[in-house]
Amino acid sequence: MATPADQRLLELLDKWLTSLELHAKYASLDDDSYSKVQPWPEHQRPSRWIIDLARQKALTLRNSIEERIKMGDAKFSDSLELMTFLANLVGSEHIERFIPAADPATERGLDTQDAPTVEAPGPGASGTREMPKFIAGMVREPPPSGTAQVARTERKAKAPAGKSEPHQPPSPESSGFARGPSEEVREQVIADAVRLVQWGRKWYELAEVIAKMADRPHLTDVRRILKDNKAVIDQRAGRG
Repeated sequence: MATPADQRLLELLDKWLTSLELHAKYASLDDDSYSKVQPWPEHQRPSRWIIDLARQKALTLRNSIEERIKMGDAKFSDSLELMTFLANLVGSEHIERFIPAADPATERGLDTQDAPTVEAPGPGASGTREMPKFIAGMVREPPPSGTAQVARTERKAKAPAGKSEPHQPPSPESSGFARGPSEEVREQVIADAVRLVQWGRKWYELAEVIAKMADRPHLTDVRRILKDNKAVIDQRAGRG
């Protein structure tokens, strides 16, 4: 017989699975339509493979709970709830990439809304077709850490030979970037790589995926860290 904890977890998993089914449907939408289909919190749009992986894990967990109920295990769901509580209270770190809850009751019909134009309006164009500012803010991904330094690096790369940018006084932030990522940042990149490898990502995909995460170094530094620590990453991921 299902305990109250069993029932709570099964109800929660059903909500998650319903949300993931909606996300799978939304995966074919363009960014503008996706931003309007639900009243989303600020987040980075999840990719299809993450949605499929989350659905697979949710189904696996639900099957495990149902099997434990049949076995008469009254402590399994209690333990899962305690672990969830502790993970949120003690072990979780702030992340910007997550799959927000999608509710059928709050779904917005896209066919009744004007699709925002992609092209810039001409001088005589009406302002009624312009994308609302709040939508533009929702679909824009948060810039990776070090954006200002990355922009300066790219400008230097594009500058003609023999010419340099106007002198600017060095700042502590730019000086720190020049010295390369700290040991703490290196460990974070290694941990990201281990997790992604365990999730099935290919080695050549890791650098770009990690560089797009919040508070991660520039793509060039990520590639260098991965190259220097490939053996460590393989060993921690269980591939060594």
